[in-house]
Amino acid sequence: MNQKRITDDLQVLLEVLPITISKAVTEANNSDNLLEIIIDLGRNPTARFVDSEIPLTTNEATHADLDYVVQRIGEFDGDNRAGLERTLHRISAIRNRRGHIVGLTCRVGRAVYGTLDIIQDLVESGKSLLILGKPGIGKTTMLREAARILAESKRVVIVDTSNEIGGDGDVPHPAVGKARRMQVSKPSLQHEVMIEAVENHNPEVIVIDEIGRELEAAAARTIAERGVQLIGTAHGRSLENLLLNPTLSDLIGGIESVTLSDEEARRRGTQKTVLERRAPPTFDMLIEIQERNHLAIYQDVSAAVDNLVRGYSLTPEFRYRDENNEIHIEKPAAKSENRPISSAQRNSGNMDTAPFQRHYLNKTGFSEHISDRMTNSTPISKNARDHAPIRIYPYGIARNRLLQASRRLGVPALVVKDLEEAQTLVTMRTYYRNRQQSILDAEQRGIPIYVLRANTINQMEQFLADLFNLPGNVIEEPVNEKSNMQTRAAIEAVLNGERWVDLPPADAALRRLQHDMARQAQLVSQSFGKEPNRRVRIFRD
Repeated sequence: MNQKRITDDLQVLLEVLPITISKAVTEANNSDNLLEIIIDLGRNPTARFVDSEIPLTTNEATHADLDYVVQRIGEFDGDNRAGLERTLHRISAIRNRRGHIVGLTCRVGRAVYGTLDIIQDLVESGKSLLILGKPGIGKTTMLREAARILAESKRVVIVDTSNEIGGDGDVPHPAVGKARRMQVSKPSLQHEVMIEAVENHNPEVIVIDEIGRELEAAAARTIAERGVQLIGTAHGRSLENLLLNPTLSDLIGGIESVTLSDEEARRRGTQKTVLERRAPPTFDMLIEIQERNHLAIYQDVSAAVDNLVRGYSLTPEFRYRDENNEIHIEKPAAKSENRPISSAQRNSGNMDTAPFQRHYLNKTGFSEHISDRMTNSTPISKNARDHAPIRIYPYGIARNRLLQASRRLGVPALVVKDLEEAQTLVTMRTYYRNRQQSILDAEQRGIPIYVLRANTINQMEQFLADLFNLPGNVIEEPVNEKSNMQTRAAIEAVLNGERWVDLPPADAALRRLQHDMARQAQLVSQSFGKEPNRRVRIFRD
């Protein structure tokens, strides 16, 4: 296993800072974790580390402090970024309305050797690879080492918009090895330099940092279609974020609305208007850097996007590096990649045997159990008559509504304020998809997670009913299956020419399901009659 080696040239950055600030950074004695130094006019200079932020001096920054730094660094480009020659440090300016500098962000640039071994097999596969992750998590560091390793055997050209990959100055930093570097005079011209690199310099690999505009996404597609391997980063934190970004979704194929034929819609069991992937993806593989040493990998972006738009479960490959620098790989189960969750699995709860499960409340209120990452814990017992208190940690959920829902159901739900005390966590879909830190912590601890679609009392009651396994809250499987069969037969009859079909009397929950099925088949449904003989009629518009 390669040992990591870090070169940061920190002393060079400290020499351009005011003496008091430079001395305070040195005394902090935590340089390996130092991310950036913030100097804002009228505020205390601050050092940001990987997991903390500390003030450096008790004195507020002045114009003289800002001028001291500006006079000792290179010129600011069109994106308000400057650098220090032969280093990877980046100084970004904040200006007021008159164009005067009132703040500086001094990002510490590090050449880290030995970090790429976790994905080196993917980089050397010859396939195009896109890296996503939040700012400061290590995307550019990984990109730089990929360029160095590939340049040992291939022709590599780096399109270096802000000189972050190859460093400031005309001579690239040694960290990029034999790779050639093309600088970009203005960020808005990055797409032109990308095309120029292919047309003029005959590369086998193009390395691009921060694809953020539509023209750059179009240029990346052009390059990929010419048979050149792309290694790049983009703004976004997950596959879903990228797919919903209208500017960059083309990188992974994009989505469009299509209308299916009646026969195809019936075969799929969906409504006639559905979302589909628009084109082949520009990048073959996608890597989400969830944490510094934790990656989620989609080795087939086409399949992942297809599964996502069709409502199938997504299970990426997980790779992580432990404290001993050992790399671990968790391959996804094949069966969860290519088929939707069946209704029998949904109601019986007899899913994958993985001990950790994510619980998802669907729009009808019934609970879907979707197998997720393996952990070393056991889920909460759900005996039908076991109403022992359960400690719930709500994340992004209205606590007063959750307490109100528990009182209405008469269940002993204990709402706690600390995740360490919780037996389960309940959150919203948005927070779960964005992989908030509390969600990641719960997964690491093996705490079951329930995901609600809406922050409403009704959804919370459904969640609590499922958690405490209240009798009579979910329709029994035989009744539900019989109703589904009857509804499907009625829909089929109307599609084949019947003017209308009446379904047998049903309660409100079953009628909602019948209305949903009719709507998905592009038919009209209406309830009529009085309880307990109220029923649904299905007909054409």
